[in-house]
Amino acid sequence: MDNNSTNASYSRTAVTLHWLGAILILILLGTGFRSDMTLNPEAKATFLRIHLPVAVAVLVLTLWRLGRWWRFDQKPAPLGNAPAWQEAVAIWTHRLLYVLLLVMLGSGIALSVMSGAPDAIFGTAPMPDFLEYAPRAVHGFAATLLVALIALHAGAALFHHFVKRDATLRRMWFGKRASVP
Repeated sequence: MDNNSTNASYSRTAVTLHWLGAILILILLGTGFRSDMTLNPEAKATFLRIHLPVAVAVLVLTLWRLGRWWRFDQKPAPLGNAPAWQEAVAIWTHRLLYVLLLVMLGSGIALSVMSGAPDAIFGTAPMPDFLEYAPRAVHGFAATLLVALIALHAGAALFHHFVKRDATLRRMWFGKRASVP
């Protein structure tokens, strides 16, 4: 597996981390919203038994991705076919995705610790009322914002792929790597 991205394309490692993270985040959002919407403690625990370990995996994966970008890898240059404002929106959308992920993970850890949720989810303690804990509001609000940003991110990728027909989505997929222009 190639380890470094080029100025023209993402490495297979970066692509794998991106899509693995995307799948795990969708699982987190699905199990989190489902858990929040059910009043049945057993069903809530079932969703949270998936949610908590996946959240730990997303935390590790996110820190790994950020560390790779910061110390070892580069992001490919923009394709240069978009107005400056769209490039700025893309940069800030990516940054906000990471910020929201870290807020979600931090508030989830705080909520879990403060409420004693692991004892209820993996043990025999009663399920706590998460609404009684301050991090719950942050966690829920950040989840809603994250869904909106993911929709913007995916919509932009699909717009580039199907309308503009450029390489934006293709270079974040598996296959032959583009050469440096």
